[in-house]
This record gives sequence, C-alpha cells and structure tokens, in this order.
Amino acid sequence: MEIILSQAANGLVLGFIYVLIAVGLSVTFGMLGIVNFAHGAFFALGAYFAYELKMRFGWPAVIIAPPLVALIGIVVEMTLIRRLYGKEPLISLVITFALALLIEAIIRFVWGADGKPLAPPEFLSGFVELGPIFMTQYRVAVLGFTAFVLLALWAFMNFTPYGRILKAGSRDPEMVDMLGINLPFVLTGVFGLGCGLAAIAGVLAGPLWTVSPSMAANAIMPAFVIVAIGGLGSFAGAMVAGLAVGIVMSLTIQFWPQAATASMYALMLLVLLLRPRGLLGTRWERFE
Repeated sequence: MEIILSQAANGLVLGFIYVLIAVGLSVTFGMLGIVNFAHGAFFALGAYFAYELKMRFGWPAVIIAPPLVALIGIVVEMTLIRRLYGKEPLISLVITFALALLIEAIIRFVWGADGKPLAPPEFLSGFVELGPIFMTQYRVAVLGFTAFVLLALWAFMNFTPYGRILKAGSRDPEMVDMLGINLPFVLTGVFGLGCGLAAIAGVLAGPLWTVSPSMAANAIMPAFVIVAIGGLGSFAGAMVAGLAVGIVMSLTIQFWPQAATASMYALMLLVLLLRPRGLLGTRWERFE
C-alpha cells in the first residue's frame, strides 16, 4: 500500500506536467483549428532554454524561459501558422510536423544529441515524508506551482475580458470578428499562450527527465491522448484526464514497466468506447 500511494503521488506530478502540455494544445486547437504537432518541440525548447539560462546565470534566470518560448511561438504564428487557417486539418498536421522536425534539428545542432543534466535548485534537494508517502521536495514544489498556474489560467479564462473572448472565439471565431475584436491579434496571443504553457511544463520537467531532443516526442503523444480522453476544448476534462494518465502510467511503471506507454492508450480506448466525446467533452451547436 505504501508503494502504491507513493507511486500515485509521483503520478500526480507527472499528470500535472501532462495537463500543462495538454491544456495548451487543447486551447490552440479549439481556437485556431490547428493540429499543432510541434507542441512537443516547444516543450523541449522550454527545457533547453531553462538549462542554458541556469548554466549561465543560475536558477533565478530560468523564469525567462517560458516568455522566450512564447515569443518564438508568436513569431511562428505570424509567419507560418497564420497561413494555415481555414485549410484542411491534414495540411496543418503536415506543416507542424515538419516544424517539429526543424526545431528538433536546431536543438541537436545547438546543444548536441546527448542528454543534458538539469539538477533541481539546492533549496529543493531534500525529501518530504507525508505519512506513507515519500517524495522529493522538488516534486512537491512542482505540484504546488503547477496547481497555481492552472488555477491562474482558469481564473484568466473565466474572469477576464480576454479570457472570455478566447472562450467565445473557440466556438464562433467569425462572430468574434464581426463584433469588432481584432481576431488576428487574439489568435496570435492564443498560440503564444499555448507555447508558453508547454514551455512551463518543459522547465518543470527538466530536473525530472533528462533534457534531450527526445523530450518532444515523449510529450506530444501523451498530450494528444489526454485531449482525447478529457474532451476537446474542455479545461476540466484535460485536468482530470492528465491526472488519470499520470497515475495510471506511474503505477504501471512500478508493477509492469514494459506496458507503461501502452497503459495510457488502453485508458484512452476504454474511455472513448464508453464516451466518444471524452469525459467532459460537449457537443456544440452550429448556427447557420
């Protein structure tokens, strides 16, 4: 039982990181209609920027990494992604897949193909024992910080004018445009927000994983699985699905390591068989 509780707690950490990635992916697809296969590459960029900033200036400078990645995302949206709006989803999938390969090639050219160690801050290097649960201080900090980021994002989406515009635009972008709102500016901000969330997840995952080019591939598929399980466009669904995937994978790693990756696909299959729209997905009406 102690092993199960400890693995479940570690699964929460993994799940929260997946939630950050999946929420950014879900927001981007819901608003822009773009299947962004390069989302995992922005996750890896966040980890590499954190590594570089930490090596040069120390841990306090790492806070700059997510805004830098968000800025790169804004430039990418303005120069490339904007041309894909209204096109076939397959086109956006192919283009963003090529973008992911390009970013990974740049990462390999700049930092090399070998893994880079990123140790957690010294003040978070100890351990915490909560009854039968034994965790590192860094994992506890990741739990707390990720929960804060998700709560802030929820408050932003529900209680600010820009957040309400994003929610309305995900359902009917044409109506938002007709109301006189600068839709291209909104879309650019959405893509930058999604990239920034992926970068935050990359920064947090760096000390838990080895910072390597393969981080992109290891992040993008769980993100798609979580979006499918939770329901497209559902913030709460992404939360529930991300935590479920993290816990299931952690428990599988403990008792059946060979099936760790397959476990999340099995969970997705089970959920979609019972509820094709996902756990909290809804069917939206279209008005002609």
